Amino acid sequence: MLAIFSKEFNSFFSTPIGFIVVGLFLISTGSLIWIIPGNFNILNSGYVNLIPFFEALPWVFVFLIPAICMRSFSEEKKQGTLELLLTKPLSLNQLILGKFLGCLALSLIAILPTLFYLISLTELAAEGVVVDYGVIFSSYLGVVLFISCFTSIGIFASSLSHNQIIAFISGTLISLFLYFGFEGFSAVAVGDSELYTLDYFGMRYHYNSITRGILDSRNLIYFLSITFIFLALTRYHLKPTSE
Repeated sequence: MLAIFSKEFNSFFSTPIGFIVVGLFLISTGSLIWIIPGNFNILNSGYVNLIPFFEALPWVFVFLIPAICMRSFSEEKKQGTLELLLTKPLSLNQLILGKFLGCLALSLIAILPTLFYLISLTELAAEGVVVDYGVIFSSYLGVVLFISCFTSIGIFASSLSHNQIIAFISGTLISLFLYFGFEGFSAVAVGDSELYTLDYFGMRYHYNSITRGILDSRNLIYFLSITFIFLALTRYHLKPTSE
């Protein structure tokens, strides 16, 4: 598994692709929260917190993570190396987990430089204003869980086709549905009421809960369950190939 992880991780940084992905992420999020006027701009919000940053992240990751994951299995299928990998002393679970962790690590590296936003936030705070670092770090935990879900979805989408573009589109659509879809359906009126309970099944509900500083075990279980389900679906889809 470690060999697969290293191969997946190093393949991004052996070419300029990995650096371009990380650079685009930092430029897009930095522009949204510091430069472009709007709801995500911290300077416009007037509050000393990173809430606009955490609200902007899903909009970036819903496209970025499927782009990172799209080649994981699609490229192996296209080049005919997937069957070769499965003939080695490596289980299907190890193969999937190695690719998952490799893509996850790249996404986590992308968000590491954003910790410097805390320094900017401290400098911007007026005298006597205390920055709530507890909420910020719990929000980062939510981001890690959120990235884990999107990565598992991207890995699953990559296993569906040998075409990377199809894998990217599939991963993006599934991610968009899980994050925004249930919230949209919950607002649909049925009779004299709306289906508010559907909102609970959406990723956005649980992500917003954690970024407000609420570390509820139900939110943790939700994200871990989504991650496990899509990794299990990937295994189910690839299992006939390994037999």
